[in-house]
Amino acid sequence: MNAVDVKKILLVEDDPSLGFVIKDNLSLKGYDVTLCADGEAGDAAYHAGIFHLCIFDVMLPKLDGFSLARRVRAENKDIPILFLTAKAMTEDKLAGFQTGADDYITKPFSLEELFCRIEVFLRRSVGQSSPLKKFQLGNYEFDYTTLTLKNQQTEKTLTQKEAEVLQLLYYNRHRVLKREEILKEVWGDDDYFMGRSMDVFISKLRKYLKEDPAVQIVNYHGVGFRLEVIL
Repeated sequence: MNAVDVKKILLVEDDPSLGFVIKDNLSLKGYDVTLCADGEAGDAAYHAGIFHLCIFDVMLPKLDGFSLARRVRAENKDIPILFLTAKAMTEDKLAGFQTGADDYITKPFSLEELFCRIEVFLRRSVGQSSPLKKFQLGNYEFDYTTLTLKNQQTEKTLTQKEAEVLQLLYYNRHRVLKREEILKEVWGDDDYFMGRSMDVFISKLRKYLKEDPAVQIVNYHGVGFRLEVIL
């Protein structure tokens, strides 16, 4: 990997053992990781360097992860922010998303899951890959080229917009896809009326997928949607 291709990650974690393990393993993956032990140090490091992704613990000394994320997001609306947290309550997740964070990973977690999330965020941010045209969703098979969604019993032809929304949800299935991202990607704008239209399309997709309870489009109220496939 060339030096210019190395992705720089800001990791703010006050548990020294966990911080070391994450940094060490990310470094082995080829990432350039800056580790800070408190929120104020993380804020100072962010302003002193250039980063491609931020990983923040929520419960940090001096400056908590939510406050740190707000400071970062006020200056950079595009950098991916991932929270590490022992909190799993919906209210805590929503509070994090409202600060501008992209996703949560709840402790304890596997390093493989963390690597997967990071790769998804960085691939999205640099646009290296194009979405798949054909993929499996539980018992369903979706073909974007023919706009067909089918299982063993039924086959449904989607509209172009329905297909675009489903493809976008699938391609970003490892994270919560924000409402404004869907609107800008599929409709080209994120005004109120287009938002209402998007909600109708989401409802239709849920109806088409209802025969397989393992496939769900989860609504994070006021934030966005996440496609989940329970294996």
